[in-house]
Amino acid sequence: MTDGTARIDDVEVNLDIHLAHSARMYDYYLGGTTNFPADREAAGRALAVFPYARTAARANRAFMRRSTKLLAEAGIRQFLDIGTGIPTSPNLHEVAQSAAPDAKIVYADNDPIVLLHAQALLRGTEQGVTAYVQADVRAPGELLDAARGILDFTRPIALSMNALLHFVPSDAHRITEGLKAQLPSGSALVISHVTPDFAPEETARLIQVYTAAGTPVAACTRDEVTRFFTGWDLMEPGVVATPRWYPELAGDTEHITDAEASCYGAVAIRP
Repeated sequence: MTDGTARIDDVEVNLDIHLAHSARMYDYYLGGTTNFPADREAAGRALAVFPYARTAARANRAFMRRSTKLLAEAGIRQFLDIGTGIPTSPNLHEVAQSAAPDAKIVYADNDPIVLLHAQALLRGTEQGVTAYVQADVRAPGELLDAARGILDFTRPIALSMNALLHFVPSDAHRITEGLKAQLPSGSALVISHVTPDFAPEETARLIQVYTAAGTPVAACTRDEVTRFFTGWDLMEPGVVATPRWYPELAGDTEHITDAEASCYGAVAIRP
């Protein structure tokens, strides 16, 4: 991959390694190795203005694990994870299938580098299903059509969009409402979203760094995040900073402050 181009099943994938990418920056925050100089340079600029980035990423992953575990234990057996990102174990399917070995998981992402890691993502339990579709959340109809070949849309599905919607600021609510409309009663909506509510100056500078790197970002207030769940029943404790969502299960992220997380998380169920 030295030239940024790889081939998978005779499909050429251009990674654009000379341009910073949000998924690879996130991987860098989490201590991963699937990132390139452009990503590390941009991440360094982000850390200079928002020194909590590594902690925020860790808190977000912990929120994903807790929400997935609780939903699987509550009986949901199908998960659609949009904006998968670069695999960082334990991944969503590992958490879900640890609680429910027969769970079906579909990952969806439009990042070419995630396609390179799809084979690793597909290693789930023998009883369950773990699949990956290359799709863009900005084309939700096409994404759902791909997922329908694997998931049963007459039964509850947990839709996870963790740390995703702030990267599609102009379309976030339209996309969310379109996806929600296709899910049956008993389904769950899991969202985490960056917010300016806890560290407004640092968050504003962080957004400037991402925008300058070619990735527009928009932070949402608590009321704006709550709007994503309109018509669905929010689980307790509602829309809270990610470490405050079931903090008793947060483990080593329990003591992360709201400012360090600078991200809301919530889960809602369709009546």
